[in-house]
Amino acid sequence: MNIINKLTIRHLKENKRRTLVTIIGVIISVAMISAVATLSVSFLDLTIRENISQNGEWHVKYKDVNAKQLEAIEKDNETEKVMLSRDLGYAHFPDSKNESKPYLFIKEYNATAFKQFPIELSEGRLPKAENEVVISEEIEKNASVQYKIGDQLSLDIGNRVTHNQEEGLDQSYSLTIDENGVAEELKIKSTETFTIVGKIKRPKWENSLAPGYTIISYVDKDVVSNADKADAIVVLKKVKGSLFKHAEKLAEQQGIEFISYNTELLRFYGVTKNEGLFITLFSLAGIIMAVIIVGSVALIYNAFAISVSERSRHLGMLASVGATKKQKRNSVFFEGAIIGAISIPLGFLSGIGGMAVTFAFINSYLHDALNTSVKLKVIVTPASILVACVVSILTIFISTYLPAKRASKVSAIDALRQTQDVKLTRKAVKTSKFVRKLFGIEAEIGLKNLKRNKRRYQATVFSLVISIVLFLAVSFFTDNIKKSLELSQHDISYDIQVYGSGVNSEDLAPLANLDYVTDSILLNDVSVNAMIPVEMASKEIQQLAKEDDSVVKEGKYPYYATLHGLDQESFKEFANSIEADVEKLDNPNDPSAIIIEKIKYEDAESGKFIEEKTIHGEIGQMVDLHTFDYEGNGDQQFLNSIKIGALTDQVPMGVQTASLGGLDIIFTQETLDNLIRSNKQLQSEMNPYLYLNSSDPLGTQKALDEAISSNMYVYNVYERRQEQEQMVLMLSVFTYGFITLISLISIANIFNTISTSITLRKREFAMLRSVGMTPKGFNKMINYESIFYGIKSLTYGLPISGIVMYLMYLGLRQTFEYGFAVPWMSVAFVIVIIFVIVGLAMLYSIQKIKKENIIDGLKQESI
Repeated sequence: MNIINKLTIRHLKENKRRTLVTIIGVIISVAMISAVATLSVSFLDLTIRENISQNGEWHVKYKDVNAKQLEAIEKDNETEKVMLSRDLGYAHFPDSKNESKPYLFIKEYNATAFKQFPIELSEGRLPKAENEVVISEEIEKNASVQYKIGDQLSLDIGNRVTHNQEEGLDQSYSLTIDENGVAEELKIKSTETFTIVGKIKRPKWENSLAPGYTIISYVDKDVVSNADKADAIVVLKKVKGSLFKHAEKLAEQQGIEFISYNTELLRFYGVTKNEGLFITLFSLAGIIMAVIIVGSVALIYNAFAISVSERSRHLGMLASVGATKKQKRNSVFFEGAIIGAISIPLGFLSGIGGMAVTFAFINSYLHDALNTSVKLKVIVTPASILVACVVSILTIFISTYLPAKRASKVSAIDALRQTQDVKLTRKAVKTSKFVRKLFGIEAEIGLKNLKRNKRRYQATVFSLVISIVLFLAVSFFTDNIKKSLELSQHDISYDIQVYGSGVNSEDLAPLANLDYVTDSILLNDVSVNAMIPVEMASKEIQQLAKEDDSVVKEGKYPYYATLHGLDQESFKEFANSIEADVEKLDNPNDPSAIIIEKIKYEDAESGKFIEEKTIHGEIGQMVDLHTFDYEGNGDQQFLNSIKIGALTDQVPMGVQTASLGGLDIIFTQETLDNLIRSNKQLQSEMNPYLYLNSSDPLGTQKALDEAISSNMYVYNVYERRQEQEQMVLMLSVFTYGFITLISLISIANIFNTISTSITLRKREFAMLRSVGMTPKGFNKMINYESIFYGIKSLTYGLPISGIVMYLMYLGLRQTFEYGFAVPWMSVAFVIVIIFVIVGLAMLYSIQKIKKENIIDGLKQESI
């Protein structure tokens, strides 16, 4: 070890406080980087495990393969496991007490599929032969039919076919019902006899809308032939972006007609066919990582810059005895290497340890809130370790480069006289007369002090700016990711839907008083055309009207509109929630309506999720309603004109927003009845629906099954809604944890920078006190300095944050399209909190300075 390095180590030992502050700063930075890497990997691992627990682990499905094709799939280099699956079809289940589930659904798996899919055996064993089955527990719980292990089932199996001959209906299609009742039948293709060998818990893929109770039999690869085909479901050895092309190439070579992918699971691996989504994910990840690195560089740079400032006399002495520029520069790099060698392992362990404590705290909350046994695990991969270490080393190098370069230029005389940090010229410390007149001499002195110590002033402002950008960028990121998730989900704001054929509102209303119901809404729907002036239409419709004006009549474009009639109490509650005038809206003789002005939909061509205004109207404008032109021959009847009474982007429970060219119009039921009373066709088409929220949806459904008549139907969508809420909640836990982490780092950065800056100004403050500045005047000066820091940092921080937020918005627009919105609440919070933190940091630092003796302060040589 050369003499310069030995002197550097000695200097670090002698200045323990400064060394400790620098090490802590680097530890915090490395901990932030490693925590973000660990949090990201762990959260992805949670979503992957959660998805697998719900839907099983598989990546590619080859549909209807024969023996030769199956052999080729098994021998493929990318294939790790092959599962066989067949949907035999449906069988009538006349004993079922649940009229919305009148079938048994028969599925077949091989042994591998039973392991890979979430089949939870509750009694007996799994099938090992073709004539053996396991049945769902729901058959006894929901359909009230009891079977025992060993019982035999003789079933006529077929495909569901609607009365208009639509085939291919599977479990994702609920029972087809029209005004005459059930509108489908079974087309029988075979008769099979099975022996029950076990019972399973209801499979996760069988939602409450499915019309058949699941029973699963066994299929072996020997059964697959040219005539008797099965689906080959593949688990790949490695999930990578090329799997789509590889699977399509294999299918083309083998003559396989249909392929599907487990897109939801693959998305969590970062693999998607949607290039827009791919660009969105990586651009957002890049922006967030860049913000984190800049924040880390700011934190570490300040620590090293202040360290070099303190060492200026030490470096000058080295220069006076012959140290070269390279040796002085390397001295700072060597200091950085020592600090890094100590801080990186400690920071990495702190980051992972912090995540472990955080996960332990929130896992119990996740279990209760998400109703899932899947827990967050601390996942540390070689890639995450490597990324954290490389980013940390790179960050320390960037942070030490400028101080090292500056150290190499320090001359012996300047360093010994300590004239590098403070340079006084009349122009440099000139202040506006306005400051003195408005705030007094203390404010002028405070501003001159900041200008006099320009480097430290800039370093402090830079730290504050970085903190502002960090917080606002992450806050905007989290809000928009949540919004994007909500756009990609369906509008399901209820647990249970009840409707029927030949029923009216009076038949459904009593059901709202059943067990466990917490909230209900009764509404009637009827569909019409709304003639919207082109200038009031959405931008997309305006563009379509320009391209083809044949649909425009008298300057108006025909929207399809759904008129929703709410019961009086529900309408009043909804109107009050959007701050609309209920009295003006509740006048059947002068029909006014609440119009849902925003829609969200997925564009079929681009694959984008779009949110936009469907109507650009104003309260008081009129909208003409016409009956539907079903034949397309222009045969429409004028219905009535309605007034726009209120515009909102909120929707009542049960209402799902329209798509492009659609409109949702909300009335009281009395107003709707009055509106269509002259049109018997619309009166016959009006459908009543009851929507319920429940504290126990399964208990409410059981009560409904006993209370409803044969022409009523119940759809329990609680599970689908719960899945959506789980995703939003999981994302909230992740994102707000991220915001908390960033906020703590930012506050630590500000406190460290300001307290160190104040400490280095001991001599300056002692001089001011020695010439007669009173404690009150001193406090006023410090307060004004805090204000100047805050104003300056906000002047730079807010515009830079705006640019970063807009870049994120552009990244999101690759997949999600909605208007750019500034998070004003976050901006207001930042403005307030910056002044609070700066004030507290200054107050904390000054309390220590006030206790110093003036003589000792004037003797201090290090600035």
